Formats: sequence, C-alpha cells, structure tokens
Amino acid sequence: MATGDERGADAAAAYDELTERYQQYSYLQHAGMVVGWDQQVMMPDGGAPARAKQLGALSTVGHDLLTDDAMGAALDRLEGVETADDGQLDGEPFDDDQRAEVREIRRDYERSASVPSDLITRLSEYRSENQGIWQEAKAEDDYETFAPRLDGLVDLERERSAAIAPDRDPYEVQYEDRQPYLPLERVEEIFEELRGHLVPLIERIRTEGRDIPEVVTGTYDAETQEELCRAALDTVGYDWDRGRLDTAPHPFMSGTQFDARVTTRFDESSPLAGLMAVIHEYGHASYQQGLRQDAYGSPLGSPRSSGVHESQSRFWENHVGRTKPFWELFLPTVKEHFPSLSDLTVDDAYAAVNRIYPENRIRVEADELTYHMHIILRCEIDSALMRGELDVEAVPDVWNRKMEEYLGVVPDTDAEGCLQDIHWSSGLGVFHGYTIGSVLAAQLDAALRDDLDVDGLVREGEFDPIREWMTEHVHRHGKRYRTDELIEEATGEPLTADYFLEYVDEKFTDLYDL
Repeated sequence: MATGDERGADAAAAYDELTERYQQYSYLQHAGMVVGWDQQVMMPDGGAPARAKQLGALSTVGHDLLTDDAMGAALDRLEGVETADDGQLDGEPFDDDQRAEVREIRRDYERSASVPSDLITRLSEYRSENQGIWQEAKAEDDYETFAPRLDGLVDLERERSAAIAPDRDPYEVQYEDRQPYLPLERVEEIFEELRGHLVPLIERIRTEGRDIPEVVTGTYDAETQEELCRAALDTVGYDWDRGRLDTAPHPFMSGTQFDARVTTRFDESSPLAGLMAVIHEYGHASYQQGLRQDAYGSPLGSPRSSGVHESQSRFWENHVGRTKPFWELFLPTVKEHFPSLSDLTVDDAYAAVNRIYPENRIRVEADELTYHMHIILRCEIDSALMRGELDVEAVPDVWNRKMEEYLGVVPDTDAEGCLQDIHWSSGLGVFHGYTIGSVLAAQLDAALRDDLDVDGLVREGEFDPIREWMTEHVHRHGKRYRTDELIEEATGEPLTADYFLEYVDEKFTDLYDL
C-alpha cells in the first residue's frame, strides 16, 4: 500500500502533467482566436477556403490534446482532489486555487472526451465556411441560400450535444458550454420576469412618454469617428500596449490578458452607435486585461463565462457610457471632433444615447431597454430549433411574429430580420449571455456604488478605481469560483433581476417623464 508521501508525490506529478498539458491546449485555443480575428478583420475574401481548413486543424489538434489518454489518466490519479484533503502538493494539501484548476480541467475534459475528433473538425470547418456564406446571404437578403447551412449547423450541434449527454435536452447541454454553473431554469425564470416587466414599460413609453427629438443628425465621416473612438478608449484607460482598435462587419473583442483587441463599425449617419460599441467592447477588453497574467493558460487566467464577460461590457457601456457624468466629461471631446455638434448640451447627449427605439429592428443598434426583447426572441428560436420544435424554413415568419409581439415592429427584409446576426453562422445557444450580463451588470453596479462614488469618479475622468474594483471582485478570480459562487462573492447575493428592473424603471421613468 502506498504511503501518504507516495500518494502525495503521485498527486503532485499528476497535477503538474495535467496543468502543463492544459496550458498547451489553451495556447492552441488562443492561436485560433487570433486566426479567427484575422478572418473578420484583415483576411482577403479569397482566403476563406484555406482559413476553414486552418481553423479546423487547430480545433482538432486542440481537442486531441484536451482528450488525450494522458489527460484522463492524470485526472484519474487526482480523483477527489477537488473536495478531499488527501491529495498533496509539495507536502501540503492542494489549495483552493489548485482544486479549482482540477475541477475546471475535469469539466472541460469530460465534456469533450466523448465528442469524436472528426465531429470537431467538421464543426469548425463548417462554422468557418458559414461566415462568408452568411455575409453574402445578408448582403443579398437571401435567407433561402443560408437556410440549408443553418439546418446543417443545427444537425451538427445536436450531434455534439448527444455525444456529451445523450439523455439530456440538447439545448440545455449546449447552453452549459457558455453558462456553466448557472442553471438554465433559473435564467429562463429571469427572462420571464423581464418579458413581463419590459413589454408593458416599453409600451407605456411609446404611448405616454415625452417626445425626445433626434438631435444628432447629418453626416459624420468614418475617419473622424475612429479618432473619436480612440479618444474614448484613452479616456477610460484602455491599455494600448495590450490591445488595438479595428473595424469589422460585427463589433467584437478577441484576445487574452496580453492581447485584448476591440473592433467596431461606423455608420456615417450615427456617430454615437460606433462610439457606444467601442465602449461596450472596451468592457470586454478590461475583463481580459484584468485576468491574472501569472495564470495565463490555466483556468485561473481564463474568463468565467459569456454572461460574466457580458456583464463587464454592459457595465461600461450602460452604467458608465450612458450616464450624465460621462457626458459631462466627454462631450467637449465629441465637439472637438465634430464641431457641427457645438450646440449639443449634456442633457441632449444623455437623451440621445438613452432614447429608446422600439421601431428599431437591429439588435446591435437597439437601445438599452428594448435590447432584451431582441435577445429573448433569439433564445426562444434557438431553443425551438435545437429541440426540433421549429423547422429552419419557418424561422423568418416566427422571427417577424415575435418582433411584432414584443416590439410592435416587423422587419421589411430578412437582412434586417433573422439574417442580421453573425452568431447563427457559428453556433446556437449564444445569446443568453447578453441579457444575463445586463442583469449582472446592474447588480455589480449596485455593489460598486456601496464602495465608491461612481458618478463623481466618472465626472472627473478617474476610471482606475472603478476598473480596479471590477478586477478585485471579478477579473482576477478567473474560473476560481463557479459562476453562481462568483456572483455571490462579488455582490453578496445570488443573481437577481431586481437591481436591473429597479434601474431601468428609475432611469426611463425620469427620462420620459412617466
């Protein structure tokens, strides 16, 4: 029988092997992110066929690394280490960080080991090919061209879910990829609360609210808009040594704690849209740049979930960028770049960035309030597709009916309807995080304001304390805590919609004189 020292030495060796192998897997994942960033930002159109193969190869090699027999063997040798004290590392019990690493690597391994490598290759290549097909279908308003690709993607996603958990709801399995440790049932309860509260509030604003006129009109050249966005990133404290700004068909952030890149797009009739998108993507980048550098490649140096990630972007966009104190600070900079707005007041700017547009059909251009009906609509369609309750051919009609029910508007074309999002070219089950993030952002904002004078700091352009609070309470933990634990650790209570609903009630009742 092995002695305690022998068991400790074996556990230590298994831990070292496990974490070293996982780091190699992580590095490949991050290389794939850079290649994917290039595909959306820099790659010439003709590069798509080769890029699909490249991404497929990276995904396959990464999957094989993660599910290698040696990983499984190391995990077997560490069985129970997440909860028991018998595992030893350097003569001492595993600490909480090391237990969390083993827990998260085990979760990734177990969700991937049963998925065949050839399916990973097919999925990666299919998603990559889809991006160009989606772009062309959207440009041509041609859903019929894209529908077979979406149908094929649904089949592949179901196949993957069945490989992971054949006896479970495929949509729930897929949801757990991006929202671990936050039950779908609880999120759907929150969505019910939001649907029941926001639809009547939106209708009340539409019928009883004061008229807020369009005050930012005219043409604003893209080059100057980009200069303005760079000034905004300077203002909030973006670390340019670890990031960059580019344009893309769909705004996004990609990267690690050492290289967190943001993108936006410009509409020459709407300079505020590109600006708010940049502040949103900065929130994502602040999370990445706030992760532990000494834990790069491990779960402790990785973001917790898409919902937590989105809480950072929605916090900076809505609880900073859409506030009066921010516009007291930043409006002079806007006027320097666009002298035609020299008569714009802080109240005008505040109203302009918060004005709701129920008639808007585009999610990424939606206001803070109606945005969530765009999200709920997509989640409902996602779930129906994955569960076999909706045929791909019926998506445009269902989309339009839900838009009319939730927002009182019907898209004129599929390009501004069901074809508008890049997400359905790469996967389903991706949308929950946007609304989870907004709900969590309001909860974090309430906790933050208990500790700091947020409005005063924003008004003075002192963003470091705000970012440092988020790093202390969210970023630096990586995946040390489960999602529900992280939320409670950061805010003192479980995820709740109460703070978000109180926030929007107060804000929009005041803005619209209800």
